[in-house]
Amino acid sequence: MENSNFIKTIMKNELEQGIVKSILTRFPPEPNAYLHIGHARAIITNFELSKYFGGGTNLRFDDTNPSKEDTEYVEAIKKDIAWLGYTPRTINYGSNYFDATYEKACLLIKKGKAFVCDLNQEQLSEYRGSISEPGKESPYRNRTIEENLRLFEEMKEGKYGNGEKTLRAKIDMASPNINMRDPVIYRIMHVSHHQTKDKWCIYPMYDFAHPLQDAFEGITHSLCSIEFEDHRPLYEWVIENCEVEAKPRQIEWGRLGITHMLMSKRYLKQLVDEHLVTGYDDPRMPTLVGLRRRGFTPNAIREFILSTGLSKINSTVDYGMLEHFLREDLKLTTVRPNVVVNPLKVVITNYPEDKTEVFEVENNPNDPNAGTRQVTFSRNLWIEADDFLAQPIPKYKRLYPDGPECRLKGAYLIKCTGYNTDENGNITEVLATYDPESRGGDPADGRKVKGATIHWVDAETAVDAEVRLYENLFNAVSPDTSSMEALLGDMNPNSLEVLTGCKVEASLADAKAPASYQFMRLGYFCPDSRDCAPGHLVFNRSVSLKDSFKPGK
Repeated sequence: MENSNFIKTIMKNELEQGIVKSILTRFPPEPNAYLHIGHARAIITNFELSKYFGGGTNLRFDDTNPSKEDTEYVEAIKKDIAWLGYTPRTINYGSNYFDATYEKACLLIKKGKAFVCDLNQEQLSEYRGSISEPGKESPYRNRTIEENLRLFEEMKEGKYGNGEKTLRAKIDMASPNINMRDPVIYRIMHVSHHQTKDKWCIYPMYDFAHPLQDAFEGITHSLCSIEFEDHRPLYEWVIENCEVEAKPRQIEWGRLGITHMLMSKRYLKQLVDEHLVTGYDDPRMPTLVGLRRRGFTPNAIREFILSTGLSKINSTVDYGMLEHFLREDLKLTTVRPNVVVNPLKVVITNYPEDKTEVFEVENNPNDPNAGTRQVTFSRNLWIEADDFLAQPIPKYKRLYPDGPECRLKGAYLIKCTGYNTDENGNITEVLATYDPESRGGDPADGRKVKGATIHWVDAETAVDAEVRLYENLFNAVSPDTSSMEALLGDMNPNSLEVLTGCKVEASLADAKAPASYQFMRLGYFCPDSRDCAPGHLVFNRSVSLKDSFKPGK
């Protein structure tokens, strides 16, 4: 937040001019789904801006639509915010203000600015008009104040069925802004609420409840995405006519899109419901629980969001940019164990059969404080199958019969002398000799090593593991949400590859989430938070080693 943006400038000017004494923002999610990385932008922006000015941020659950809400989502949202590193000033619920909101609705009726309407949903749409045509006034618009108060009380007492009546603000049916054409501010909904249970059967609409809740809490700046810009006149109308003490200001910013990612709660729910993914925490999902399970760190997400800045225009950034910030974070902190995902055995024929050595290995060359760990070495090793060819191709510098010496990383120089096969001709093991005078990987006589450096795992102490390689869930840069059929056509059938029988060094035997590692030549990985357990190791690839994103371009 050291960099300036238009919202920060507004806040700074208002503080200097005495328009506000301090900054108080809020994050108001509806508890009807798991948060995704688009929500992370709202969380981080609200918390970081208020923190910069020494203010605070409230968490307020917008629970005015109980038919779609659940405490499962409430708890998940709390966990996500804490994981990102933020502590709300207070945790509130829109339902905490139902009594006060009801009183403000009665106030509007008494002022002649709200009325009970009997039009059904279809009729409401018909009377509303269009962008090019003004709406028509409801035949119930001129009911007396006394009748409206009585009917609204009867709505509250449960005397009418769902959709039978609504309470509407009385504004202007000819307004060019359709949101101002006598909008519905209360509807009947006979549904038990996860907080208030069966106390209420009428619930305020978001456009009425939200500005009032901001005012009740003393919010100074109500920050939201650009699609609410057309709703701002209604927000201000509610604040102006409901006689509230605080006068919050709504400010909108452009939404952030990420290539190959889908950020639609409705379609994400369909992916889960139709078992096209394993759940909201599937590591291919853009949800914060999914990104967390995949191995993304809070710091990487914060740095990514802050780097995108803020503007009034919707923007889309490349997914590679998000991966870049994860690599930048992980390369400084992760331990680098040896892991072989497509194992091929190497037998060092001149190494004693009953001998085992121990090497002291740096955990992270970038961090001198990361310490070291012990890695065993014996006659039988595992290497990647790609590190051996029976018949070499041009410029191949790894193991092949009578080929060049290769380094076993951190251990010895070896030279391939041959290989064995099974009855079907499949290679079962590579035979090699080692130079006992090359411990640490360098020859004692200083000769030049022409072969490549190969990572390995001691076969005597290796532990079996499953490794999951993830790619984008969608091939399309911008997934087609015109229909579920179109969306399915954009899905990547190769978004998950599961490798079994992988070999990991013994130091990973007790690995568990949350943790991150750099697997040599393979990428950054984390233990799967759902499936990984001692005796059944499962690692998810968070991101590959190759970084195509160039900052500043």
